[in-house]
Amino acid sequence: MAKIKAGVVGVGRMGGYHVGVLSEMQEVDLAAVVEVDPRRRQAVQDTYGVPGFADHTDLPSKVDVAIVAVPTKMHYPVAKELLSNGVHVLLEKPCSNNLNHARELFQLAHDKGLALHVGHVERFNGAVQELFKIIDAPIFVECKRMGPFEERVKDDGVVLDIMIHDIDIILNLVKSKVVATHTLGASIFSDKDDLVSTQLEFENGCIANIVASRASQNKVRTLSVTQKDSFVVLDYTDQEIYVHRKAASEHQMSKGALRYKQESLVERIFVHKDNPLRLEVQHFIDCVKNGSSRNIAVDDELYSLKIALDILDQFNRKRKNKTRAQPASPARFP
Repeated sequence: MAKIKAGVVGVGRMGGYHVGVLSEMQEVDLAAVVEVDPRRRQAVQDTYGVPGFADHTDLPSKVDVAIVAVPTKMHYPVAKELLSNGVHVLLEKPCSNNLNHARELFQLAHDKGLALHVGHVERFNGAVQELFKIIDAPIFVECKRMGPFEERVKDDGVVLDIMIHDIDIILNLVKSKVVATHTLGASIFSDKDDLVSTQLEFENGCIANIVASRASQNKVRTLSVTQKDSFVVLDYTDQEIYVHRKAASEHQMSKGALRYKQESLVERIFVHKDNPLRLEVQHFIDCVKNGSSRNIAVDDELYSLKIALDILDQFNRKRKNKTRAQPASPARFP
């Protein structure tokens, strides 16, 4: 069987990872890369011996599939050009920063009979896949995704850059519609959302708290779920899951102190650990070659994006109102 001819548009940090994965896949021929920065383009050409181009419009005639890892504002025009010319597309998250543009891209892919996947790599994290097997009735979900500020991420704030991962996982865990969002945040190192804390209320009564920050010096990637009979903790980075059951606590008074005691049975869930990005790209290639079904329905893809954009809009409105409310000169106190 002929190899799938693949290309990558944008070979920065994430695109570079995709190039590495594609180069190791036996059923794929890495046929071209597109990068506007001549130094990065040349570096990939030298390392992988692959033709490089400066414009994505040069790509359609050379590939069957393309992975798009350009800044978010370019997702829509680049993906539209490729899909219009018959190229299957794996588009890094978020699909777009405009919900109507995202809808248009999925409709175009449907009309053309093409695969359009969004690069939510955490879906392929081994721990996340195991999580879906043990969660059936979440009451409360809490996510923390924090780390230091990086100059390279200039196009998006934390909502579309990292929080969208947790929104996607939570919506697929809870399986209920969001009825309200409550968002607080701050711009610290940039003019965008550098720190955001949001609470989601669901129709079925579940509550989710999500914190995303690029103002923290310690890198944290965790998710916890409270159910009636268990408390589940997931570490994205280490791909580990721990389930706490039959927790009991008691307190007793002693001289000069109130002492607490807690006992629980802790289970460590076996997780098959693999490279999530490789699994994501393999799934995309399988869908193109064999017509395998996508792992997330289009309506769910669009709903995750809608919630993320609603949170970002709430953050921006509050920031604008706060700016308007600031006094012309600082308040002085005796």
